[in-house]
Amino acid sequence: MKKLLLLTVLAFVATVTTASAAYKVGVLSDLTGPTSSVGTPYAEGIKAYVAWLNENGGIGGEPVELIQVDYAYNVQQALAAYKRFTSEDVVAMQGWGTGDTEALVKFVAKDRIPVFSASYSAHLMDPGKAPYNFTAAADYSTMGRAGLNYLRETWKESRAPKLAFMFPDNPYGTAPIPAMEEYAKELGFEIVGKENVDLKAIDATPQLLSLKKAGPDFVWTGGTTPSTAVIMKDAQKLGMTCTFFSNIWSSDENIFKLAGDAANGHFGLQGAAIYGQPSAGMDLIRKLTKDQPQMTHYVRGFVSAMVMCEGMKMAKAKGEVTGESIKAALETMRDFDPMGLAPAVSYFADDHRPNLSVNVCTFKGGKLEFVKTTVLERKKEWLGL
Repeated sequence: MKKLLLLTVLAFVATVTTASAAYKVGVLSDLTGPTSSVGTPYAEGIKAYVAWLNENGGIGGEPVELIQVDYAYNVQQALAAYKRFTSEDVVAMQGWGTGDTEALVKFVAKDRIPVFSASYSAHLMDPGKAPYNFTAAADYSTMGRAGLNYLRETWKESRAPKLAFMFPDNPYGTAPIPAMEEYAKELGFEIVGKENVDLKAIDATPQLLSLKKAGPDFVWTGGTTPSTAVIMKDAQKLGMTCTFFSNIWSSDENIFKLAGDAANGHFGLQGAAIYGQPSAGMDLIRKLTKDQPQMTHYVRGFVSAMVMCEGMKMAKAKGEVTGESIKAALETMRDFDPMGLAPAVSYFADDHRPNLSVNVCTFKGGKLEFVKTTVLERKKEWLGL
């Protein structure tokens, strides 16, 4: 009887020990808020990669446990979620928006918790300002510069191309504008206007009428796909012939569902592959999704989790997996290939930009199509700006 009791106790202890050995990661998601149309597929990509990883050995034999909170794009709810994460001893986080990521910068630095955010604001990639923040895609400013670079290279007329900006008046929307204005002037663009369009906009006619008088050739949209679709449709109604180019959250596979043929011929910038582009990673995703097409945001969430977990593996190989050891490991990562799903990733102790590579895509025939990858120089003066 005593022997049986002892075996039962040992089995219970073993179970508890195994359960407690999981590496906990907080996942801050917008599943019901104003960016949920892109936040949901991104979160699904994160979960899909971690589920696959756990089925294939985890981190040195230990699983990764995700603790997900839907904060509905509300900064106060994000702060409350963070308290929960720290109370459960997470070693890392997958974050989301610019406002909440900025609000958490000091907290995660103090608590030494690396955060892979889906906010690509340039200042969040400067370790001097945000030492525990990482991303798996180029920053908004780099994306904007890359888009401008592509448009200038393909411009055929002798006159200077005219450029305008449309974006929401919030930290996310305004983040890349100063950098893009400066680079546009350097490339020889003539800036003819800036207008604010809310993420929940259902009409952009007043703003477009203001820009129409200036006759822009190109218009940057820095909202989300629904607001960009409103802009494109209203521009078509007004007979505007400008070409829109959209940031990473303003252009995806839903654009034709929302904008119809008004989306044709415009451009979008991405940091990961479009579903179906050939690579080893895409073969894996197609297998995991039973070949059901997923949005490019899903792919990027998959990549973000992959890069984070690679940092955890590197930390494990050297000893204990902690927030501090994950950060140290990531800062030695060089040219990590996320299975061909995105450009190679490198981090440095003084530079957390993963790369300066941006995929230029176009909207054509009802589809999002890859055009080319534009790679910019890793200029020190661009870090954080």
